[in-house]
Amino acid sequence: MRLLLISNSTNAGEDYLQHPMGEIASFLKGVKKVLFLPYAAVTFSFDDYEKKVQKKFSELGIEVDSLHKHKNAKDTVRNAEAFVVGGGNTFRLLKMIQQLDIIETLRYKVLDGAPYVGWSAGSNVACPTICTTNDMPIVEPDNFSAFNLVRFQINPHYLDANPDGHAGETREQRIEEFVTMDPFSYVVGLREGSIIRVEDGDISLIGGKPMRVFKNGMAPKEFNAGDDLDFLFE
Repeated sequence: MRLLLISNSTNAGEDYLQHPMGEIASFLKGVKKVLFLPYAAVTFSFDDYEKKVQKKFSELGIEVDSLHKHKNAKDTVRNAEAFVVGGGNTFRLLKMIQQLDIIETLRYKVLDGAPYVGWSAGSNVACPTICTTNDMPIVEPDNFSAFNLVRFQINPHYLDANPDGHAGETREQRIEEFVTMDPFSYVVGLREGSIIRVEDGDISLIGGKPMRVFKNGMAPKEFNAGDDLDFLFE
């Protein structure tokens, strides 16, 4: 199984997909065409999303084929060389892939070796559920179950503190609520500019920032690039 799970598409002050492009290029080396899932888009069209991603992937010589253009979603997924799942609203994304009934089809393809690249919402749906997303439930999916490609949960765009003047719960407090109710799951707080790569049974953190890991009964712990993360497979 090969996964590239990216916290965010755009770092502050940078162009779209600038920070992960080197890793995407390495990860998709030899891939000529990817199947793109644009369904997290809400305030812009799926066509526009496809064009935006294609503009960047053209730099890599990779064709982007968006699933929304195909009538038979399952057959299209079965025949895909690799998958790219973009960010946006996680609830919209999950609802659409549930309606298309492609969760198990895509999961089996990825478990069989098809590369999977996701950022933000696209990283959330690689997890067992989307329960650690930051997004508002603007639509109601059938349930919260997602592709279940990894055993742990990801909280993309993880922040350590609240903005000045805001006295509500921190992201850490919200995740602590989750692990209290789901005591068997690890949650990875993946900071901006950070990437998790899973390949050939190995898992690694990429980027200059540590990730913060939560589990019920365990004090939150920081892990850096190069640290052993195999416990996340347990």
